[in-house]
Amino acid sequence: MAATDHDARTSRLRGWMLEGLSDMAKHQQGQRAVEPEPAHKGQRWWRVMCLTGVDYFSTLGYQPGIAALAAGLLSPVATIVLVIVTLAGALPVYRRVAEESPRGEGSIAMLERLLSFWKGKLFVLTLLGFAATDFLITITLSAADASTHLVENPHLTSVLHDKQLLITLILVALLGAVFLKGFLEAIGVAVVLVGIYLGLNVVVAVTGLWHVITEGHVVTDWSSALTAEHGNIFAMIGVSLLVFPKLALGLSGFETGVAVMPHVEGDPGDTEEKPTGRIRGTKKLLTTAAVIMSVFLIVTSFITTVLIPANEFKSGGQANGRALAYLAHEYLGNSFGTVYDVSTIAILWFAGASAMAGLLNLMPRYLPRYGMAPHWARAVRPMVIVFTLVAFLVTWIFDADVDAQGGAYATGVLVLISSAAIAVTIAARKARQKHWTIAFAVISAVFLYTTVVNVIERPDGVKIGACFIAGIILVSLLSRLARAFELRVTSVTLDDMAERFVRDIASRRIRFIANEPDNRDITEYREKIEQIRADNDLPPQEDFVFLEVTVLDPSEFEAGLHVRGEVLHGRYRVLTLESSSIPNALAALLLHVRDVTGCTPHIYFEWTEGDPFTNFLRFFLFGQGEVAPVTREVLREAESNRSRRPRVHVG
Repeated sequence: MAATDHDARTSRLRGWMLEGLSDMAKHQQGQRAVEPEPAHKGQRWWRVMCLTGVDYFSTLGYQPGIAALAAGLLSPVATIVLVIVTLAGALPVYRRVAEESPRGEGSIAMLERLLSFWKGKLFVLTLLGFAATDFLITITLSAADASTHLVENPHLTSVLHDKQLLITLILVALLGAVFLKGFLEAIGVAVVLVGIYLGLNVVVAVTGLWHVITEGHVVTDWSSALTAEHGNIFAMIGVSLLVFPKLALGLSGFETGVAVMPHVEGDPGDTEEKPTGRIRGTKKLLTTAAVIMSVFLIVTSFITTVLIPANEFKSGGQANGRALAYLAHEYLGNSFGTVYDVSTIAILWFAGASAMAGLLNLMPRYLPRYGMAPHWARAVRPMVIVFTLVAFLVTWIFDADVDAQGGAYATGVLVLISSAAIAVTIAARKARQKHWTIAFAVISAVFLYTTVVNVIERPDGVKIGACFIAGIILVSLLSRLARAFELRVTSVTLDDMAERFVRDIASRRIRFIANEPDNRDITEYREKIEQIRADNDLPPQEDFVFLEVTVLDPSEFEAGLHVRGEVLHGRYRVLTLESSSIPNALAALLLHVRDVTGCTPHIYFEWTEGDPFTNFLRFFLFGQGEVAPVTREVLREAESNRSRRPRVHVG
């Protein structure tokens, strides 16, 4: 009885963990049949904007301080450069990305289409590594900055001053718990947090502007010091362009804005092929978020620069990493300041929500389809647990230090934006849109410059990104190796001729001959049948159908199988298949024939010459090799009942 209860609990836990298997990537290529939902299902665009906005808007918690440290008195000018790049560069790029990849695949899918075979897969895995760097560091950095605001609150600093690592780990765990509960709950929390946080920032910004106006000398002092330090306006702009890469964190949020695109509500008439309403809603999301953030960045960089002493921005200063919180306490009192701190802590903590949503959308969309992750990687809850554990590890390695993680964060953001700019440039060129091609090419050059400068100044970001890339590639290849003998065909369809062949031979014993097509002349087929009959001691009256598989892209893992029938030379029936792997295609067809006819099929092979290990590598990398034993192994993995397993003969 106890064992039965334990099994029931285990079954319920498994069902809960795998509930809605990949409800965030249900439309990916090669996935087994899932009942399609209408494309217009989802959330209003402004609600989804709040989800990506908890990442984008939360950078107000530290961006003014970063700008002041990087540019000093030039912070407002450098921020204007950042805003120009945002509105004239990143925004047009991602509006185009939304058009080109309306299922949330982003620029990665756009670039994936340019490359095939293993080089395409490795390229995508590299971009996924930078995406993982961006999204996971978003989770850990934001939680660490939230704990910084908590620890440095005047009411709590004496109690919590040495507990930052523990607090950060707790915040990461709470974020994971929200996603284990459900995705809709995450959007609801985001809407509340963004509304409160932006409202409080309006109060702080207006108060700051009021003090700037009433204390007129602060502007005069600032402009005089700025002129004395940099001279004319051209020198200021030149220096601002040089320090701009250090402000790149202010560009975060665009990639996640596209990644969560599948959750934007479309029009009733939308289809997955043409989700016009979803695209329009996503463009509104991206534009509105960029405009709101641009206004806040300009205002906050100005008021923090002229109102806060420069030494307070440095490490150990009261405005370090919390410039707006400093103003809230300074001008609105500790009570309001504490409310502002709580709001900032909450949105910084939840900034990881958009990053988690991005990870849950991107990783299941690619890795399982490549055979580089187990099937359960398509389910949301197991992946939430995996990402949360990785975030724990990153937080522990960096000791919850915000500055130490900044380089990796900026590198991930800039690599993804640069790849998006390049992708839309290529898309515009293919569409013969000359003016857009030139514009996007210029934008690409700007972001590539910014990325290179950032990498040179903060190489730790590339090192951390390389660790993520190496980890993803290693785990992916090990997973692909572990799943090598898995039946990876998602569906089998036969044309009319192929179905007729199967019906004809089902009335007798079903015998197939696996043939590697060569010249496909009458001699090839006649000699093949004679050889099979001699090797297996079969009578002359036995009837055969040839199976011929053409390998397309062996780096693909899952795909449907379409079988065509043809009669060659007036007498030989041939079923032709196209697949990424010969053994898997043959095994899938044999199982399909068994299921539709109720008869056990037989298939005949000749041994392949060569070293077994070399042949396995040929199978693993190129879908060929020692076909006969691998086909049998795939059948054994797929059908545990030996009596129902199709028969494999090798002569």
